[in-house]
Amino acid sequence: MRFEGSPSYVATDDLKLAVNAALALERPLLIKGEPGTGKTLLAETVANALGRPLYQWHIKSTTKAQQGLYEYDAVSRLRDSQLGDGRVGDIANYIKRGVLWEAFESEMPAVVLIDEIDKADIEFPNDLLRELDRMEFYVYETRRTIVARHRLLVVITSNNEKELPDAFLRRCFFHYIQFPDRETMTQIVDVHFPGLKKSLLQEALEVFFNLRGVPGLKKKPSTSELLDWLKLLLAEDIPPEALKSADRKAFIPPLHGALLKNEQDVHLFERVVFMARAGR
Repeated sequence: MRFEGSPSYVATDDLKLAVNAALALERPLLIKGEPGTGKTLLAETVANALGRPLYQWHIKSTTKAQQGLYEYDAVSRLRDSQLGDGRVGDIANYIKRGVLWEAFESEMPAVVLIDEIDKADIEFPNDLLRELDRMEFYVYETRRTIVARHRLLVVITSNNEKELPDAFLRRCFFHYIQFPDRETMTQIVDVHFPGLKKSLLQEALEVFFNLRGVPGLKKKPSTSELLDWLKLLLAEDIPPEALKSADRKAFIPPLHGALLKNEQDVHLFERVVFMARAGR
């Protein structure tokens, strides 16, 4: 099956090509891009479009690769043995399946999301090389090899917080999601706000892209923040006229707290506005 996009997710031709390449090569799809550009949502969209179950593994700084396979609860087994519980005779009762194990045993070909892999330890990706390559792993406690029933489509996202190992990168098909241009952004907004007035959308996009263009921002506003801002504009019934300004550089938009997410950027933007006003 091929991924041809979804009515609820605006996928560029390049992104659709990347998904289909990963399917054809049977390799993990590594997705990078600015936060808020829809990397995580892509896996859900692909799973729905292809009619496949989705298994999600959201990575934290403390996550270990082994947890995606299984975990052995030796503490519970020791406690049960002290209490005389008959379950202790079978070690399998204390094996907790991870996301990959569940996906391996799916009756249908599945999509697995490994979200924000760069949050984990630098060795985390390498610790999964063999399992993702061969689609199998060994459970030492039960001396059993778990083999995937079907080849998985693995979607891996990264925010570039740290470099990934070369050995891991070689085994992936890579795609960088470029930040949407105005035309693509208009399509994205239309999906989420189909009845939005064109005048409001035009003025909002003008403010949004002008704000992204302010030099020195620590975190530029992303797609998700634009959508949040538009939701607030509609909730507060802000008219398009309130977003207009003869000089965009000397204009502070209403509810800009939805777009700028740290005090450094707010202060920087306010200084830019102040300097623009003083230079008139």
